[in-house]
Amino acid sequence: MNRRQFICNGLKLGTAALTAGSAVFSSSELLTGKKTAAETSPIASPFIRKASHWTSLKADSASTGSVKCELCPKGCTPGPDQLGDCKARINKAGELKTQTYGRIVTAHNDPVEKKPLYHFHPGSKAFSIATAGCNLHCRFCQNWTISQALPDSLKAQYISPQDLVLQARKAGSDSIAYTYNEPTVFFEYMMDSASAAREAGLHTAMISAGFIQQPPLLELLRVLSAIKIDLKSFSDDFYREICSARLDPVKRTIAAIAQSDTWLEIVVLLIPTLNDSRDEILRLCKWLISVAGDSVPLHFSRFFPTYKLRTLPPTPPATLLMARETALEAGLKNVYIGNLPGSDGANTFCPKCRSTVISRAGYTVNTENLKNGKCGKCGAEIAGKF
Repeated sequence: MNRRQFICNGLKLGTAALTAGSAVFSSSELLTGKKTAAETSPIASPFIRKASHWTSLKADSASTGSVKCELCPKGCTPGPDQLGDCKARINKAGELKTQTYGRIVTAHNDPVEKKPLYHFHPGSKAFSIATAGCNLHCRFCQNWTISQALPDSLKAQYISPQDLVLQARKAGSDSIAYTYNEPTVFFEYMMDSASAAREAGLHTAMISAGFIQQPPLLELLRVLSAIKIDLKSFSDDFYREICSARLDPVKRTIAAIAQSDTWLEIVVLLIPTLNDSRDEILRLCKWLISVAGDSVPLHFSRFFPTYKLRTLPPTPPATLLMARETALEAGLKNVYIGNLPGSDGANTFCPKCRSTVISRAGYTVNTENLKNGKCGKCGAEIAGKF
């Protein structure tokens, strides 16, 4: 399969493929472990590159040859030939390497609303890519077949940063989205391709859990156009028990993005009995306003049983409506409901006159009342990048 066939294959499968938790390839193909041409070539694999944000550990009897990864708060210390927790980074002869540079396992030309990003070039297309691996292990992950996989267990295609930009342009995309698995784990490729995209006049968006250290985050903020953070919960216990992570680093990430020029939106997946109490939602909203202001878009999304969390029911519609009402009462101006057809919770309303500025039905978007980033009726500013 050449690069063009790979991209076309991904695009033909459309936006539904990963919504159901599957990748471009079937599960049997995903798990064969069959090597790609790039991996079996006598030439060094293009997927393997020296990683950034790590240090060598002082040689002693306990850590000879070990390194410390400083990309995310887990601070993994893999010994020789050992992987980090994310499975994407490996210690090779005392150097930390990324195994996922340009190692694209899926590609789709998605509506930007699917990310979801509602105040970022609405109605446009985002050329969406993923590699393998993740530094979280969420029990409810929709895309676990790629996020929890070893990189060499998935069928992949090498796409250079420059070729990624070309493919996005050919697809008619306005932006490139790093999504489906956690983009932090392919930091080096994201930096290089986002820089190339910026030079070519394309926007970029990172769809992330936000579990990243501040130095690499600050580097990303210099090249990315937008970041959507999946805020899993406002409970550290939830993060530790359900996601194998912690809450405070994510809060620091959100605060840092809010202080930058990179556009920010937040999504909370409401899971029955785990993170859907009114008290938790209210505390989350008040904190969010304190660090990001009252115009930051907040999306509440509906949970469906999947992966290792199959015993809980889907989120009741009443819970989504309660969450939106709570957020609006707390003072947030742009609050949305996902996965709930028939609700007006997907529309953007003017914060001043309350007229509908952007209407959405599924991925059909009407921006007729959005005029140069302002309400077409009263002229009030609408927060976002349009």
